[in-house]
Amino acid sequence: MDKSKADSIITEYLPKIYGFAIKKAFSYDEAEDLCGDIVQEVYLALLRAGEIHNLEGYIWRISVHVHAKYVAFKKKHLGVSIDGMDFPFYDNYDSIFENAWEETARLRREIAYLSKTRREIVYLFYYENWSISSISEKLAMPEGTVKWHLNKARNELKEGFTMERKKGTLGMSPITALSFGHSGIPNPDQSDTEYYLQDKLNLNIVYSVYHEPRSLKEISEELGVTPVFLEDRVEFLEANGFLVRAAGNRFTTYVDFTPRTYSREQQDAGMKVQQDAAKILAKEYVPLVRRAMAEMKDVYLPGGNRELLDAAAIFQGVCLSFQNSDQRDLSKYYVKTTAGGEFIPMVTLSSSPSDPEYKPVFDMNQYWSCGDMWRNSNKYPVGAWAVDTKFCSRQGGWQENHTSDYEYLYEFMNGTLIQNPSNAEKFERLRQRGYLTDDNRVNLIVVKEEGDKFFQKIPLVSQQLRGTLVQKALENATMKAKQYPPQMQDLIMNWEKNSIIGRPAAIMLLDILYQNGTLKPLTQREMAASQLIVFSDILP
Repeated sequence: MDKSKADSIITEYLPKIYGFAIKKAFSYDEAEDLCGDIVQEVYLALLRAGEIHNLEGYIWRISVHVHAKYVAFKKKHLGVSIDGMDFPFYDNYDSIFENAWEETARLRREIAYLSKTRREIVYLFYYENWSISSISEKLAMPEGTVKWHLNKARNELKEGFTMERKKGTLGMSPITALSFGHSGIPNPDQSDTEYYLQDKLNLNIVYSVYHEPRSLKEISEELGVTPVFLEDRVEFLEANGFLVRAAGNRFTTYVDFTPRTYSREQQDAGMKVQQDAAKILAKEYVPLVRRAMAEMKDVYLPGGNRELLDAAAIFQGVCLSFQNSDQRDLSKYYVKTTAGGEFIPMVTLSSSPSDPEYKPVFDMNQYWSCGDMWRNSNKYPVGAWAVDTKFCSRQGGWQENHTSDYEYLYEFMNGTLIQNPSNAEKFERLRQRGYLTDDNRVNLIVVKEEGDKFFQKIPLVSQQLRGTLVQKALENATMKAKQYPPQMQDLIMNWEKNSIIGRPAAIMLLDILYQNGTLKPLTQREMAASQLIVFSDILP
């Protein structure tokens, strides 16, 4: 169509187009905007068109189409009104709407802070234009309840819209784990605390309720993350025991996080108690254990060195003597995962001394241990007990201590594991761990007895001496427990009273025995066998 004819048609239909816009708009300004859009679209369409048989119908269809696009644009960018507030749905706004978008962004944030149910009702009612009865049917909820949630949602949005939300401490400075650990039985696939909390958001969700219980909304405010992004994670962590319901629909946790600060002087005081205990045990307890081990028969000793058995028995005897010095019920501290694990999760955080000027006497790294690591085969009558300490050359801790290692060893001992290409990987694994020498000799203590029965033969520290040593440890255990939140103090008291004369003291005791010549220093080969006993129905 030529330009002059198009101009004529526009002049003729302009009043009708403006009348259409007035009926559809909510203000004169809006009507003028809509009218202008329609006129532009009609004019361009006329210039492109050839012969038009129904001109009025043609212009009407264009007008309806432009109005539909206009409504979609308004809904997309300006949102739906909720008691005078805009309900936003999209993030990419044009700069000309900058002020409006700031308001809608704030409202969108507040909608995200609504509960899952209220969020869904608000969306269906205001954006999808569902009726109360339709929402009631969809959510299987009485209409009165839907109305109640809508009213509550409006009030929450109004309140949130006018308040200033700030990120909490964890939102500004989230924690990072240095390491993960557990006490108990990991998942069948050997995954433990790290599997659930290695994700930084999961870690900080759990830590956010460590010092005080928090609701989902309070967790989100602390982390500076809206609840909509936390709901699935919170459900996952609760299902696996890392979050526990508390009063007022809040969450707490029993994960053992190390304190962010510690006292070097207090640590030294605890280590001094352990050292004093080790000196007493060297005189009064070690001779009893060595006599008991001298009577043990049916034992294979690498290189014939009975001191390897003595050292393992002394270490475990000290730990067994003090493991029940505190009888608190610790069942609530065990997470029971959906994958089948049951353990107390532990997280080591970066910490700093509260007394940095204090020069410690003891090197804490010297008294690290990993165990007790029990491994029992379902395939053969074989199992093992191990604790990794500085006296061992083994690497990898519990994750590298495989039940299959002892099954391979059992096959070697019963003659079914023959050195050939098909068994090369098994032999390589045993040699890599130091369990088998290059000339095919077993390099582990093997006892022809069940583990529980063997350890029952190790004499315990006398009740009188135990009471004296535990009493000395009590003050330090109490001080240590006070550094933890209230829900964690039973666990810390139990562990501190049991362990302060437990593994660290046992390591100090072995230090004394190796240094004063009671036990000969370990060779490199013997360090692969140190603090590890295999229990079997046969000997090499």
